[in-house]
Amino acid sequence: MHDANAFTVPPPQMVEQMRLGNVDGYCAGEPWNARAVQQGVGVTAATSQDIWPEHPEKVLGCTAAFAHACPNSARAATMALLEASRWIEASANNKRLMAETIAQPAYVDSPAAGIAPRILGHYDNGLGRSWQDAHSMSFFDDGAVNFPYLRDGMWFLTQHKRWGLLNEHPDYLAVARQINRIDLYTEAAGALGIGVPAQAMRSSRLIDGVIWDGSDPKAYADGFALHGPAACRLQAA
Repeated sequence: MHDANAFTVPPPQMVEQMRLGNVDGYCAGEPWNARAVQQGVGVTAATSQDIWPEHPEKVLGCTAAFAHACPNSARAATMALLEASRWIEASANNKRLMAETIAQPAYVDSPAAGIAPRILGHYDNGLGRSWQDAHSMSFFDDGAVNFPYLRDGMWFLTQHKRWGLLNEHPDYLAVARQINRIDLYTEAAGALGIGVPAQAMRSSRLIDGVIWDGSDPKAYADGFALHGPAACRLQAA
């Protein structure tokens, strides 16, 4: 056994830090994984969809005080996100245009050629394998992507408890209901003619083979062999 030092590096600097030998690996969103492969600096050991198929990604968030005081603005922001997501997924050309937009210096500041392939589901892991991913980035899927599933919010709470960010088990479902404002989302989706799932819970089989469905979050959080206070040193084989 030996220690692995874990520390934070801004994503745009990760490829260069790996090139310099300052890091042996990193976890980041795109396009930094693709950049490492394209520049011959690293390989993709696992994609996030390998770990959790159709996992939640980014979040549109605000304070509870803002949502309470300005419900119309919160609803309008949600509608804008839904409209943008629907437009992106309407065609492959729209995805390319989106890649060109976020490639600009004001945003990601990285060549669109390194962004578009994985947005379109084209993967190359740098180890000789290329494939069209069945669970690649999805932005809309008739609204199913954007719905704030309670179970997803509960999973993050279990990890907070697992790593010592919470001292006691919270009421996982109650907290998720307070944070994931399904009422505001449903109003925004309804105004755009977008349906919502019949159930606010869903289940997934994660990379460890365990099915997470939110039915027993306390047992799930306590069931990991590796746990403890959040720290900068992890044991690695």
